[in-house]
Amino acid sequence: MANLCVHNRDFGFTEALCRGFRTGFLTDADYHHLTQAETLEDVKSNLQETDYDQFLANESAVTPAVILECATRKMVDEFKFVRAQAAEPLATFLDYITYEYMIDNVMLLLKGTISGRDVNELIEQCHPLGMFRDSTMRSIPTFENSPKGYADLYQTVLVDTPVGPYFSQFLQESSESLSTAAEVRNVLEEVEMEIIKNSLIKLYLEDFYTFCASIGDDTAEIMGEILKARADQRAINITLNSFGTPLNEPTMRATDRKRLYPSIGFLYPAGTAELAAAADEQALGQAISPFPVYREIWAVHQNESIDDRSIDDAFYEREVQMLELAFEGQMHFAIYYAYVKLKEQEIRNLVWISECIVQQQKDEINKFVPCFSKAAPWRSN
Repeated sequence: MANLCVHNRDFGFTEALCRGFRTGFLTDADYHHLTQAETLEDVKSNLQETDYDQFLANESAVTPAVILECATRKMVDEFKFVRAQAAEPLATFLDYITYEYMIDNVMLLLKGTISGRDVNELIEQCHPLGMFRDSTMRSIPTFENSPKGYADLYQTVLVDTPVGPYFSQFLQESSESLSTAAEVRNVLEEVEMEIIKNSLIKLYLEDFYTFCASIGDDTAEIMGEILKARADQRAINITLNSFGTPLNEPTMRATDRKRLYPSIGFLYPAGTAELAAAADEQALGQAISPFPVYREIWAVHQNESIDDRSIDDAFYEREVQMLELAFEGQMHFAIYYAYVKLKEQEIRNLVWISECIVQQQKDEINKFVPCFSKAAPWRSN
């Protein structure tokens, strides 16, 4: 952004829209009422008093899946409205937000067809922010699960999509390891698919980080912090989830597993080098111990059986804190990314509350991470 003096001229309306949507997040009082509900009809009635209003009015039956679908649709409609008003480079920035969902949809279709699931059912489960043309969506599952199949998929279908460059780069970097995996290591298909997905998200994060840096000013600084934190989270989770799999074999730690770590982040490069050598949870904990934030998150993982919080909960809490802080500044693009991710968290909260009501697990109902809560630990401290 070369000149902040003209920011309001070019992006003032879209920023006002986004900040207006921010006022529609559920409050602590709203969550209190929702957690006291006895049925999903009570949830529906309580949500009518919030920004969600009549979003379930046309649904004959309310289920957690219906709440997820309708709440996501509402968020997507708001995002698309902002996107329709956006000028460059904001328009491209908003497009970058959708690329992650495109990758998720491609992988969902590929994994689903391996399991023999119906294409129509899979398309219904795809995230609406990452949809391609219908013909493209239906073409993706027709390719075989092999290096040649992935190459054909890129050359005939994905080459013209925004995520095509990531797929192309992945094929160039790892086609040899994929071809030898089935012959030498006999890696399970599900593991291979996770490697592909992690590789694509890695390339996406690096590309998005570079684009934000090119915009400059507060967008580069704030989005840089957020994307670095996401990259670190992925590196830690990839390492943790690799234990007990072929990726933790000595010959694969410094090659296949290390290639999945993004080349950005607070851990990069010294911390990720330590992660690449970690063979067990103790070594992982030692690798991230020099970083106070991750040392605290790792302590949550170690005490999971005591305080009933997982490492994912700790990462969600940190992400929510960083995303909320994005709204404290002005004249930058990070608020659009923060809005989408915080809405996703809010939708997860709604689904969690709904599932607890349906399964009559009221003791678990308050185990969610609210957005913009006045009772959040980082606000109260």
